[in-house]
Amino acid sequence: MTGIETLFQNARLTDGRVVDFATVDGRIAAMAQGLQSPQARQTVDLERRLVLPGFVDGHLHLDKGFIGDDWKPHRPCTAGFNVRERVEFEKQALAKAKPIPVRAAALIELCVSHGTTHMRSHVDIDPQVGLRNLEQVVAVRDAHRDKVSIQIVAFPQSGIVTAPGTRELLDAAIRNGADLVGGLDPASFDGDIAGHLNVIFGIAERHGVGIDIHLHDGDLLGVFEIEEIARRTKALGLGGKVTISHAYALGQVSRDVAQRAANLLAEAGVSILTNAPGAHAFPPVMLLHEAGVNVFAGNDNIRDSWWPYGDGDLLERAMIVGYRSGFNTDAELELAFGMVTGHAARALHVKDYGLAEGGMADFVVLDAEHIQEAVIARPKARDVYKAGRLIARNGATISAA
Repeated sequence: MTGIETLFQNARLTDGRVVDFATVDGRIAAMAQGLQSPQARQTVDLERRLVLPGFVDGHLHLDKGFIGDDWKPHRPCTAGFNVRERVEFEKQALAKAKPIPVRAAALIELCVSHGTTHMRSHVDIDPQVGLRNLEQVVAVRDAHRDKVSIQIVAFPQSGIVTAPGTRELLDAAIRNGADLVGGLDPASFDGDIAGHLNVIFGIAERHGVGIDIHLHDGDLLGVFEIEEIARRTKALGLGGKVTISHAYALGQVSRDVAQRAANLLAEAGVSILTNAPGAHAFPPVMLLHEAGVNVFAGNDNIRDSWWPYGDGDLLERAMIVGYRSGFNTDAELELAFGMVTGHAARALHVKDYGLAEGGMADFVVLDAEHIQEAVIARPKARDVYKAGRLIARNGATISAA
């Protein structure tokens, strides 16, 4: 075997096998027990530690976080959780924050240090900021492409119908570096379900891109919107390209209503993203999974104006999802792990994902006996590899030579 960059020995896979694998051009060229490659440029002994596929953060906000900035005390809403008020508080806080390139880079470094190799970031697009946030996050994405692969969602944080000019900005965002078009509470924020969705689905169809919609609207109103999104997705043949993020309503209605919505989502090919947030209701993960819906996870807001929590560790996010879902069995814990790996990779259409011949050599090495222990114990000592190259160790990223 020639042209081998690195021969990794004694890798313990999630199925218990201990194998060796060789990388070429950032991919796994061969995987077997007792693999030999005298011509390899280097050999790395993984010492029978557990090797996991790189973690995939299905939802975060690189332009909002305060990582890399001074501590900013949380400002609560005046009367319970209110998205519109929360958005206004955020704008005020970000006006005094360090520049996006500083904060976004610091957040990327933190996430990568914990094992994230792919992420989807929503970036604010509105008449006030125009495309400035997008341009800065695109630059940060390009500067960190050797450490993490980043998708960008053009996110209308201030609405569409109620924010004149946003429709045109979203369209321009797709032409200038955004990979998907986003949305936000068509009913409660914009007051026009059809008008809001017409814009989003129109842009997606015109540019051939995917959709990821924030949906906080609760109860039967939220379920109505979820079912309408599923119907539009099916009618336009966009199955596999549409995500509803949060979908709190699915956790606020009866099981029968949630089951009906789950069946529609599965049939349409719409994925559901959850981060199992704090005191909020969140979608019934197992019900959706058993109905055939692709349910995945992400960190969402990390130490920003929305809440002060989070360190970018997706194993901790998997634990939180499992804990709040009442997951205890090995199969349930494996599902929680899948939500930050394979399920998220499927939603993001990550090509050649996973530890197999031909796959990208994106992986995390840590001390745990199996997936379940990794989720429960969340060992912090980790080696993170992107395209076969060590990019982080024990909580610190490593600069390219």
